[in-house]
Amino acid sequence: MEMKIDVIGVPIDLGASRRGVDMGPSAIRYAGLRKQLLDMGLEYRDKGNIPVDIIEYDEENPERKRHIEQINRVNEMLAEQVSNSLQDGCFPVVLGGDHSIAVGTILGVQREMKDIGVIWMDAHGDFNNPESSLTGNPHGMSLAACTGRGTGELTPFRLPDTPFVDPEKVVIVGARSIDREEGRLLTESGVTVFTISDIDMYGMSSIMEKAIRIAGRGKSGYHVSFDMDVLNPNEAPGVGTPVYGGLTYREAHLASEMIAEDGRMVSLEMVEVNPILDNRNQTSEIAVTLVCSLLGKQII
Repeated sequence: MEMKIDVIGVPIDLGASRRGVDMGPSAIRYAGLRKQLLDMGLEYRDKGNIPVDIIEYDEENPERKRHIEQINRVNEMLAEQVSNSLQDGCFPVVLGGDHSIAVGTILGVQREMKDIGVIWMDAHGDFNNPESSLTGNPHGMSLAACTGRGTGELTPFRLPDTPFVDPEKVVIVGARSIDREEGRLLTESGVTVFTISDIDMYGMSSIMEKAIRIAGRGKSGYHVSFDMDVLNPNEAPGVGTPVYGGLTYREAHLASEMIAEDGRMVSLEMVEVNPILDNRNQTSEIAVTLVCSLLGKQII
C-alpha cells in the first residue's frame, strides 16, 4: 500500500534563546525533501507552514520573553493539522522549528491514536519545567509537557479525551546535556534515557533494539522526534543548541534504518535545524537523508 506523506512546516524559534531555527522548514525543503520522497515512490502532499507571529528582537528591551501564548497558538493549529492528516490516512512529517513544537505534534497524534510511545532523539532531555529550567526556554520543557509531568501552561489546547503519553513508553536516545534537576525529574518519571556513553559502551544497534522495544509498548505505534543536535556538530553544525560528542552520521542512519525496519512509526518530526549556523546547508541535507531512511529508503 502506497504511503501518503503529509509535510507540515512549523517555522518557529520562539521557544529558544537563539534565533534562526524558524528557517529550518524552508532549508529542509530546499535540500530536496520532495524529490527524494517522490523518488522513493511515496505520495507527497505539502500542507505548507503553520502561521507564526513575527516577533522582532528589541535592542532597547533585550530581556528574553517566553512567548507562551504564541507557542500555544501554533501548537494548537499543529495538533489540529496532525490529527486531520491521520484521519485522512496519511503519515505526518513535521518540520521545525524549535522543539517546543513537539507538544503540538504529539498531542495531535494522541488525539487520534490514544496510546503511542515516543523515541526522542536528542542531546537534551527537554524535561524541565519553569522551576527547574536554568534558561526558562519552552523548547526545553516539551517532552515533560507531552507526558503530563511538566508545566500545564504548554498544553491548554489538549482536548479532555486526549491522554498524555505514558512516560514508561518514552525513550531518549543520545542524551549528553541534561540539567541536574532535570535528571532527577526524568528518573522519577519513568522515562528511559540512553546517553551517548551508553551508545559508546553497548553500541548503537543494541541501544536502538532496546529503544524500539520500549517505545513499542505503545499499542498504536510510536512517534519519532528527531532533534538534529543529537548528531555531532562537526557533522551537523547548523543546529539550535549544538553539543559536542554526539552521534556520527552513520549511527544516526543506523538508528533510522532500524526504526524503518520495525515498521511501527506512526509520525515523525525533524527539528532544530538552524541555517544561520550551517555550512552550505549540509545539516538540512543530512536531515533529508535521515527522513528518507526513517521512511524506508534502503541502499539496495
